[in-house]
Amino acid sequence: MVRKWAFNAVLAYLLFGLLIYAYLFYLSDAAVPHSLKGSSVDPATFMNGREQMLSEEYSKIRNLLFFLSTPYDWLFYFLVLIFGISRTFERWAKKTSRFHLLQSAIYLFWLSLASFIVTFPISYLSHSLSRTYHISTQGFHSWMKDELIDFWVNYATMLIVVAVLYALMKKFRKKWWLAAWVLSIPFTIFMMYIQPVVIDPLYNDFYPLEDKQLETKILDLASKAHIPAKHVYEVNMSEKTNALNAYVTGVGSHSRIVLWDTTLNKLSDKEILFVMAHEMGHYVEKHIYFGIAGYLLLSLVGLWLTSKLMEKMMKRKEDLKVTGISHLSSLPLFLLITSILLFAASPLTNAVSRYEETRADRYAMEMTHDPKAGVKTFQDLTKSGLSEVNPPWLVKIFRYGHPTMLERIQMVETYEYKK
Repeated sequence: MVRKWAFNAVLAYLLFGLLIYAYLFYLSDAAVPHSLKGSSVDPATFMNGREQMLSEEYSKIRNLLFFLSTPYDWLFYFLVLIFGISRTFERWAKKTSRFHLLQSAIYLFWLSLASFIVTFPISYLSHSLSRTYHISTQGFHSWMKDELIDFWVNYATMLIVVAVLYALMKKFRKKWWLAAWVLSIPFTIFMMYIQPVVIDPLYNDFYPLEDKQLETKILDLASKAHIPAKHVYEVNMSEKTNALNAYVTGVGSHSRIVLWDTTLNKLSDKEILFVMAHEMGHYVEKHIYFGIAGYLLLSLVGLWLTSKLMEKMMKRKEDLKVTGISHLSSLPLFLLITSILLFAASPLTNAVSRYEETRADRYAMEMTHDPKAGVKTFQDLTKSGLSEVNPPWLVKIFRYGHPTMLERIQMVETYEYKK
């Protein structure tokens, strides 16, 4: 039975991979509509022939890796369950210590290590792809350092989550999902609070913007938006990537507006001000807080569904090699279900994100009144990241938290200012 399940799971994964490959490389069309040929959204007007070719190649391979990586995680969790590997990890943990926290730490270490090793080839392939197409400038040692930091940060975070979650499962056998959700509220806010000041600096150096004239312009823009900003931060990303980015992160007094140094080096002041106005739009419209509220609502529904699905799956607990829901050996099942639910919800969450990004783009237009800078910014972002202007439909709904570049450029060019 186990071999049959494993064979069917692997076969299903391979068939899925072939279908996605066929869709991305043969069935979908990422070209701009014929009516827009020669316009500002047409890559031929701002990219040379080689850049267009590389963009098409890179986007297809990157999209393929995206669609293969998440089901690959599902396959890993499923095989860990049915082959009894999870139960073996639990047995090792119980033999080592009688304390729940130490058992959780030992079990999670072995599961995290196994996951890291199994998923490493896809992670390395993604890194190599970025290097080949000159998106990433990061050498192997620097990349590996970030991977190891990721491992330990994720391990520490997950240890807190797993230890508390399974304690709640033992205490509240039917309503553990509700108790877990209630505790997730302060935990989520705490993690967002410390992200910019504790976790992000583990990967990169942040410092106040060195170009004081540009900072003055940005702070003047912030003042018009009634944002009490004192600094704009830049981060040294050129040693890792050629891509451009800027973002707003954190909550309350720990909120930060951050510019990558690649953005500073490759965009003009007008383009940077457009980018900053966009980020200020997120702040003014309180997208961070709406994001927290949306995440908490989604997690409530997700935890409830996970609890119901785990209860049903317990009817096959012998086949899954799981002792019970409240036992650590069920963790891969919990992760499998939550991962599938998150993937299923991604079209909705991405649609909400695209709406917020459109609102931020509109805010930038109102603040700057500079459509030329907006169009040039989106064209430069497309070139630097070898992005698709008009991605295939499945790619858009499952991957894009921003509107497509075609949509953004068209919005800027046809925007009607408020009176």
